[in-house]
Amino acid sequence: MILIVPASLRKQWQQELYEKFSLRSEIIEATTYRALRQAGNRRPFEAVDGIVIVSYEFAARKADDLRQVRWDLVVFDEAHRLRNVYRKGGSARAKDLKDALQDHFKILLTATPLQNSLMELYGIISIIDDEHFGGENAFRAQYAGSGASSAALDVLRDRLKPICHRSLRRQVQEAGHISFTKRNAKTFHFDPSQPERDLYEQLSTFLKRTDTVSYGDRANQLVVLQVRKILGSSSFAVAKYLEALIERLQRRKAASLSMTDDIEDFGTTIEESDQDQDEDDDVHITPEMIEAEILELQSYLALAQSIAKNAKGEELLKRLPQVMDEIHAKGGTRKAVIFTESVRTQRYLRDLLDTHGYAGKVVLMNGSNSDDESRRIYAEWLARHKGTDKVSGSKSADMKAAIVEAFKSDEKAILIATESGAEGINLQFCSLLVNFDLPWNPQRVEQRIGRCHRYGQKIDVTVVNMLDLTNQTEQRIHELLSEKFHLFEGVFGASDEVLGTLMSGVDFEKEVLRIVQEGRTPDQIEFEFNELKSRIQDHIDAAFEAARNKLLGEMDATVVSKLQDRGKELQRVVPEYRQRLLMVAHAELANAQFDHPGSEVFTINGQTYTTEWPQADERDWQFFRVNEGLGAELVEAAKSRDHTGQIVKVRFKPESFPYGGQLGAARGLVGQSGWMQVFKAVMPSANALREELLIACVDDHGKPIKAEVADQLLLAPADDLGVETQQPDEPRLSGIRDGLFGSFSDRVFKENEAWLEAESDRLDRYAADVEVELDAQIAALEAEIKDLKKQKRAADASMQDKIEITRKIKRMENEVDDIKLSKFQRRKDARRKVEDMLDEFADQLNQKPTIQPLFTLRWTVAAGSSRPESAMAA
Repeated sequence: MILIVPASLRKQWQQELYEKFSLRSEIIEATTYRALRQAGNRRPFEAVDGIVIVSYEFAARKADDLRQVRWDLVVFDEAHRLRNVYRKGGSARAKDLKDALQDHFKILLTATPLQNSLMELYGIISIIDDEHFGGENAFRAQYAGSGASSAALDVLRDRLKPICHRSLRRQVQEAGHISFTKRNAKTFHFDPSQPERDLYEQLSTFLKRTDTVSYGDRANQLVVLQVRKILGSSSFAVAKYLEALIERLQRRKAASLSMTDDIEDFGTTIEESDQDQDEDDDVHITPEMIEAEILELQSYLALAQSIAKNAKGEELLKRLPQVMDEIHAKGGTRKAVIFTESVRTQRYLRDLLDTHGYAGKVVLMNGSNSDDESRRIYAEWLARHKGTDKVSGSKSADMKAAIVEAFKSDEKAILIATESGAEGINLQFCSLLVNFDLPWNPQRVEQRIGRCHRYGQKIDVTVVNMLDLTNQTEQRIHELLSEKFHLFEGVFGASDEVLGTLMSGVDFEKEVLRIVQEGRTPDQIEFEFNELKSRIQDHIDAAFEAARNKLLGEMDATVVSKLQDRGKELQRVVPEYRQRLLMVAHAELANAQFDHPGSEVFTINGQTYTTEWPQADERDWQFFRVNEGLGAELVEAAKSRDHTGQIVKVRFKPESFPYGGQLGAARGLVGQSGWMQVFKAVMPSANALREELLIACVDDHGKPIKAEVADQLLLAPADDLGVETQQPDEPRLSGIRDGLFGSFSDRVFKENEAWLEAESDRLDRYAADVEVELDAQIAALEAEIKDLKKQKRAADASMQDKIEITRKIKRMENEVDDIKLSKFQRRKDARRKVEDMLDEFADQLNQKPTIQPLFTLRWTVAAGSSRPESAMAA
């Protein structure tokens, strides 16, 4: 399985898969890919044990490699990035991914499947099935054109139902599955000192110039964006950057992304950007130019080094105790996570807090965590969790886990995190988040807040933003993030629809950078920000909104009730599923020590196992599950045994079932005896085999026992009484078996028949679409020919122009004739394709079902004892 996600979400996906489902995954990017190749793996993606996670950009670059792997499932997150794949000038990356993965099962996840045009929906669906609709022109003519009727949208909605499934966060909340907390915004305004203002203005002016050696007139946007982030962080970060820039100029090199590691998230920014990183060419300038610029930069450096205090840090220090008191009064813990984009600013904040009452209470998280305190925390964490599932073997992942655990403890109160350091961590035990530096990328801001404002958060989250009263750019960015993206307040935070307008948060950052760099006056900057604000669409055009609601909104009508039903079903099924697995453990592990018969925790060979994943994670126990580790071994061992050679006598003890009262019907058989046979029935269905266990059971009087009651018996503890020499009541058992097998076959056959009918209808619609597609192509060409003839008749057209136009008209008329001549053949080919596919499906579905005997039992039911001695759950 492969997950293709935005680069900034890779670590979050990895963390969520492990924390929620105990699924291991590996992020593959350029470095790990090269390492796998160097280790002798010709196909690095196949060398990964578990789920592969890659960014869109890396996946597109390795499209040929992806094409060679037989993926069981491909998942695209934020799949609206693919919605323009149908366009001639659409994303080349999207086209490469579509071509490479066209033959695999796919799931596309997006909150915004269409934003501005119904054609975007066509584009996304073409990724899943290029033949669900007949073609771009056919889709536009029938559904997306100006003349599309309400009836046409009804047809489109019906065609979407098998392929588009939608549920909203509010629906999940209404169904009662999750109670979301809110987020509340606070703004800490600060007024920089005059030296701080001077440093900002002087460097800002320097960055706008086009005659500098450091940046020149064609500066890489990412380089300038990097220093802009540093400039808005702290004077200490600026000083560090200036030192690196001066040193680089002394080596006759211009500014480059590689000159500092202070802004750690730029690896992700580069990966999400289309811009190449190639800034290391020698600068062809005179020594005098370099010397003059070094002197200028040294003056800025001296100014930065003279600033002993930063107003932003002092304001945070002053107001942090008050807001932590407010959190505590609401029932939260006195903890705060402070985000900064700069590692140097992170160290400054730690030193500031250490010397003002927070010594020993601060922990850092960044890309390396090479400081002494982090190394100590990591070593203690490794010793504490040695031999448990918590230790993944990845130092970066384990370091994060160690830092989060330390922050969660009573000893620590503040986590200062950089952007890359905090990717993929969950801090729902913390309810206060401070944006010391506010990113320009709305998606990054939402990801920061999502570290705390997530499932498991007990109280409303407070989001504090530090805001410079004198900085016009920061003021307007804060306004956009707050008023247009709705990031800081409310139940759900960022608007999915508005974030969906962004193909990339990096593109938004670049747009802000353009405004800042090109704005020469406050009025010009204000005008540009107003223009940007107007382009962010909170509300789609009313006509399109109505069409979108008709297509997707009506799908919402039954979602809440379905979610509620599903929730009830899960509440019933999941406990029973765990109980069956635990009964296998009782039966297969003679030396296992359970605290009590109904416990979901047991110990064997010095290891403690539990079916409760959160409990396993919190207590460093092993997660006992059916498809991994000990659980998988036990189930496979039980399934592999051949029980067909003899009949076994078994005494069931439903009264001893340790997990509640689900075996009521089986308890009604106390004192009775009989025969039981279990079979595995197999029947083909669409793209898979349907398997089901059939249980034929009778008592000694020949009375049939219902299959669900017999299933309860198999869940009960039991004693093995040895081999039975009598023969079973074969005629009655055979009759029950045949009836069950017939019912199973009929049920699956009807499901296959319904599926085949739906598939036939879909393919017929596709064939009809092909005709519409060809007619639309002809109409488009004829319209263009008509326009060309008008141009030819124009009085001012030269003879040469008329000749060229005539040639073009003749070529297009020939193309029209070719399409018309091929129309009937292509329609016939489409119909034949439908027939061939239906024949193939029919052959597959018409295979005869099979039945395989598994075992025969002579059973009795007795009153239970206090401890289950064996079980038939496997």
